[in-house]
Amino acid sequence: MEKRWNILTADAEKVATLQKELGINPVLCKILIQRGLNSFSTSKKYFRPQLTELHSPWLMKDMQKAVDRIITAFTNHEKILVFGDYDVDGTTSVACMYHFLTRIYDSQYLDFYIPHRYREGYGVSKAGIDFAKEQGFSLIISLDCGIKSADLIAYAKELGIDFVVCDHHLPDTILPPAVAILNPKQIDCTYPYKELCGCGVGFKLITALSEFLNLDDHPERDYFDLIATAIAADIVPITDENRIIAFYGLEKANKNPNVGIKALIKLSGLVKELHITNLVFMIAPRVNAAGRMDDARKAVELFLAASEEKAMQYAEMLHNDNTDRKEADKQITEEALALIESNSSWKERKTTVVYQPHWHKGVVGIVASRLIEHYYRPTIVLTQSGEYAAGSGRSVPGFNLYEAIHACKEHLLGYGGHFAAAGMTLLPEQVLPFSNRFEEVVSGTIEPHLLKPEIIIDAEVTFTDLQTTFYKILCQMEPFGPENMRPVFIVRHVTDNGWSKIVKEEHLKVSLQQNGIVFNGIGFGMANKYSLLKDKKPVDVVFTLDLNEWNGNTSLQLKLIDLKPAATQ
Repeated sequence: MEKRWNILTADAEKVATLQKELGINPVLCKILIQRGLNSFSTSKKYFRPQLTELHSPWLMKDMQKAVDRIITAFTNHEKILVFGDYDVDGTTSVACMYHFLTRIYDSQYLDFYIPHRYREGYGVSKAGIDFAKEQGFSLIISLDCGIKSADLIAYAKELGIDFVVCDHHLPDTILPPAVAILNPKQIDCTYPYKELCGCGVGFKLITALSEFLNLDDHPERDYFDLIATAIAADIVPITDENRIIAFYGLEKANKNPNVGIKALIKLSGLVKELHITNLVFMIAPRVNAAGRMDDARKAVELFLAASEEKAMQYAEMLHNDNTDRKEADKQITEEALALIESNSSWKERKTTVVYQPHWHKGVVGIVASRLIEHYYRPTIVLTQSGEYAAGSGRSVPGFNLYEAIHACKEHLLGYGGHFAAAGMTLLPEQVLPFSNRFEEVVSGTIEPHLLKPEIIIDAEVTFTDLQTTFYKILCQMEPFGPENMRPVFIVRHVTDNGWSKIVKEEHLKVSLQQNGIVFNGIGFGMANKYSLLKDKKPVDVVFTLDLNEWNGNTSLQLKLIDLKPAATQ
């Protein structure tokens, strides 16, 4: 599928000024300017993150109330239940908070609770509150959930159970009747940084408790690797505090990781330095798989394990869950693609809605993302859930999926989500009417260019720019993620020097030259582009810069994203 190339620009005067201050390649200065770093001081903070730049937890609305209520619970020997969601953000949040509390409070008064994805659903559950009541808990600390649970927290209050809510999701107009709500996205919360993940908000509460209790050894920093995992998995911006925590979290994960992360690294077979992409693609899927395929409680047990042997036992469980998840994902994706292929009229649609009662509910969201890779359009994958059809949707960048689903609400029993992703429940007989209405709504509102994938390109370079020093500075821009993505480059008018070839049937290995300088590269799944190189006509190439290690030798290489016949100059 042909992609749109969007090459970013930057004010030339600002780039020149910054280049004078930093003395580095102007291409790098252009990228820094694009990312809001327009001076020596802001660039220094970016390249050298400091823990002293973390904001005081006491700036967050209700922090004093939260600390006071927890200290009161300590004084009165109350039982405290740590409650969190079943995904990576939730399970790491619970592991951090529970472990910290066991360091400062008698563990006989503590427990944690993770709702079952299919029996209880997302967030605070009635079953969880009833469990708390039955077991004599009078305080629940909810993490990565609770802000939208006004009715359930009111129910808990009637039972004599207080809530301290730590959440990062956008609040509704009506807030839950909790003793304290820690959420920087509250309208009247003046906390300077709004993009913390759920584990990040929990970290702020841990930090405040540490300061209140005068714990000089900074125990909250022991959890940086877990928080970095949550930041990576929850796809929050890698800016400000998130960038600082991710930076030090990766440092800890590489030097002295949590036993659970260490076990997952070992099972993943990673022998090189751990990067944020490893957290996203190797660690997070295994943690998420526990909740998708079975019970996420064992993910928390993994992070709390008292020994490496115990951690490995839990890691193997998660690893097996992830293997099952991948098999289900692959099978359902293949079935869904076959379903689309067999309905020729669907190929011309601007949406995809597929439904099979036997598909596993835990992977339908992943399958929706897979289908977008083939048919670039808003996609919904549905399966049977009890008497109902239920599923998940994913959007293409720039299109508000939630609003489109909201416009189809007459066909739904329930729905929720945000701009890019959503979930819904409906009667099976409503699947076809919903599908048709969804197609009608999207067709009438989506801008045509949004149905064509876009590649954001940071800067144009020549092969002369791509020196070792250039690459070393790129590496110092890590950790990468939303709002600080790995820089993407374009090089124009390069030609094959005769050594490019197809490898393993689907990958493209290239050897390209420009003005006598040769660079090798690899384009995974790009074998279909080989025809553009065969006649040695010039091409424009979009890529990221990578390091290739082979037989003890290292060299810079291009990691291809796309290539086209060279634009006329």
